[in-house]
Amino acid sequence: MLRVLLVTDTDKPIGDLRQALARLGYEMLPEVATPAALPKVVERERPDVVIIDTESPSRDTLEQLAVMNKAAPRPVLMFSNDADQQFIRAAVGAGVTAYLVEGLAAERLAPILDVALARFAHEEQLRQRLAQVESELAERKTIDRAKRLLMDRRHMTEQEAYAALRKRAMDQGIKVAEVARQLIAMADLLG
Repeated sequence: MLRVLLVTDTDKPIGDLRQALARLGYEMLPEVATPAALPKVVERERPDVVIIDTESPSRDTLEQLAVMNKAAPRPVLMFSNDADQQFIRAAVGAGVTAYLVEGLAAERLAPILDVALARFAHEEQLRQRLAQVESELAERKTIDRAKRLLMDRRHMTEQEAYAALRKRAMDQGIKVAEVARQLIAMADLLG
């Protein structure tokens, strides 16, 4: 059962939305958050999805959404009356998964949530893959720097330098990148 946090920056009641989501089987968190409280409420309540109801996304709402998305990314649906392309791009840039204009009919909620959840899951896989690739690249750079140190100071070929790093890693039961970090740290210490 998905836990849903409702957020609003309007005075209009959102009881109909809450009831429609509850009828669809979603667990509705008791608190209706304001945009200013969004990051704290998400951290405390850990909802599975955030739904924002707004007339037009304000700069403050988008800033708080970006803060939340950086600390604890969640699928975010934004219902708005504003179809301005600039607002839509800003909302998506701040972390909105689905931006819907002109009301929210109860019969549309389930498929919209399903699409938003699938899109968020896909984006999360891409974020994880990007982080993995960035980590691998950083390790590669560290290993290359350590090889250059060995090549310069011990007059080794590139293959000999890598073989020395690899042997040390195998002897210590650690990754080659960790041996490279240790070597660089020692070289920095010794100047």
